[in-house]
Amino acid sequence: MKKKMDPKWLVEIVALSVTVSMVFSLTSSEILDGAGYIVSLVLLFAFIALGILFDIVGVAVTSATETPFHAMASHKERGAREALRLLRKAERVSSICNDVVGDISGIISGATAATIAGNFARDFSLSSVVISLLVTGIVSGLTIGGKAVGKTVALARNTQIIFTVGKLLSFLPHFNVSGKSKKKK
Repeated sequence: MKKKMDPKWLVEIVALSVTVSMVFSLTSSEILDGAGYIVSLVLLFAFIALGILFDIVGVAVTSATETPFHAMASHKERGAREALRLLRKAERVSSICNDVVGDISGIISGATAATIAGNFARDFSLSSVVISLLVTGIVSGLTIGGKAVGKTVALARNTQIIFTVGKLLSFLPHFNVSGKSKKKK
């Protein structure tokens, strides 16, 4: 059975991608402007970690099943209904996590790494090609290795991961479906 592409979803995902990309890029530019190497490296590792974390969620949501969450929801466990909502929209959640946040984090970490490499080569009068190759290799290795480990964890612990995300989302008024954190009138 083929699913039809929803044109509204296509527009939404493109708009979200543009917005997230601009926010990440602006954040990176603002922090890197005049920042030292420690701050720059912390930002770089934060973008790598963000990409890995969202990749884990994206894989977990596509591999988890609803069954354990039905029991949790019947016992009114915080986050269970939100987890079910994530699973019922797994295709979209995965797209946002893996493609939007994950891929954009990779792009921005690459740009951040290039900036760090350029600054390092300039400040220490070193070959920009050698520094660029080293930084690119390290960033690629950390990203790919981190995502490989993350996928293994996501497949092995998909229920726990989605339940944790559901719990976190239950505190957001817009996403909360259980009504536990909404203000009573």
